[in-house]
Amino acid sequence: MQNYNVFCLRSVEGLCCAVPESRAVPHFLAGGHWSFGGKLDESAAIPVEFDDRAAETAVRFNGFYLFQTMDSRFH
Repeated sequence: MQNYNVFCLRSVEGLCCAVPESRAVPHFLAGGHWSFGGKLDESAAIPVEFDDRAAETAVRFNGFYLFQTMDSRFH
């Protein structure tokens, strides 16, 4: 699994956007509606809702991966 920076939408609890560390952060994340939620890597516990295969596909087409989580670290 590659390393991701995770951003959380402030107005929707648990809605996250994962961006690979090797990619530029999309412009929509910089508008003040999103906050940095942390990093996902091999040393961190990955939320069960995070699907690595879906993330790889989404990143290939969009450059980021949106997912919803109940993990309290991302609220």
